[in-house]
Amino acid sequence: MTARSSAAVPIRDAPAHRATALPDFCSIRVAIVLVLAGELLAVILAIDSPGTAADRWATLGLLSVFVQLVVLSWSVLLCHARRYLGRFGDAGAAIMACLLIVGITGLVSEAAVFAARGTRLELLLPPQRHGEFLLQNLAIAAIVGAVILRYFYVQAQTRRTVEAEERARFEALQARIRPHFMFNSMNTIASLTRTDPALAEQVVEDLSDLFRDVLAEPDRPSTLARELELARRYLAIETLRLGERLRVEEHCAADRGDARVPSLLLQPLVENAVYHGIEPLVEGGTIVIETAAANGVVTVCIRNPYPDRARVARPGNHMALTNTAERLRLQFGALARIESRGEGGVFTVRLVFPYEKAAS
Repeated sequence: MTARSSAAVPIRDAPAHRATALPDFCSIRVAIVLVLAGELLAVILAIDSPGTAADRWATLGLLSVFVQLVVLSWSVLLCHARRYLGRFGDAGAAIMACLLIVGITGLVSEAAVFAARGTRLELLLPPQRHGEFLLQNLAIAAIVGAVILRYFYVQAQTRRTVEAEERARFEALQARIRPHFMFNSMNTIASLTRTDPALAEQVVEDLSDLFRDVLAEPDRPSTLARELELARRYLAIETLRLGERLRVEEHCAADRGDARVPSLLLQPLVENAVYHGIEPLVEGGTIVIETAAANGVVTVCIRNPYPDRARVARPGNHMALTNTAERLRLQFGALARIESRGEGGVFTVRLVFPYEKAAS
């Protein structure tokens, strides 16, 4: 790899999960939204109530307790019912959720009327206002519930659009990497055909096994262990071509091999190490691969010597770094980063990303 300057390729936020029409009512974020919306409704109703300022404050206190009880009841029931509502599709789930919201409001309203009997609260909820109180609450619940569900639905649709665009970009990056890998491998075979036909035949057999692994299920996330093995096999093939000029050292942690990573994450980087660092040097050099894991973070370092003279530098190094950074961003968002540095005749690429166990 050529050394130009120390750099960290920026990785921005990216969505991690597929959006659903109904939000996760078990999450704190949704609960806070519901509580704030409920309190705003209580304030509006208190301001609209008759009486003096002191009466309105007292009314606000009672309305706040009642509304928050209703809202939290919504959240608890919809938290447990979400997985079942999803079976009805987006529109059906929204309708069912709205009906549940209205039903819960009716039950809590009836409970409030029952609890007020024989107490001073009966002055606020006299028996003759029972029907009016219930119908008012049901109407407000239907309107507020529909507005809240519409808000979350629009958010979900926006996330789905963003994620679809991100997946398309990820697939485009994958499509660029795979042919590049294949063409470079074919060039390796072509060069060996002229110098050592028997070795070229062996490389063809090794590459057939390698391609079978690389091209199988291209959209499936890979693991760190699988990517390290793929890098080893690629370097083994290059060692057949370069001989003693290429040496490889590994210092890899025994754990975290099951970390989920994008497929073909390391192979373009070790290919760059060979192309930009080892090949231009007459004496060759050593590629060092290191992995470490601590505090839920995985680090992968790839080091290689690079030529001091600018005239032997080759183009194309930063394209692989940029593509790798983009693919890390699409999977991990701002929690991942890639750094590159050339210093003292050694070029280092460092990948840092959170540990996420791959699905078995």
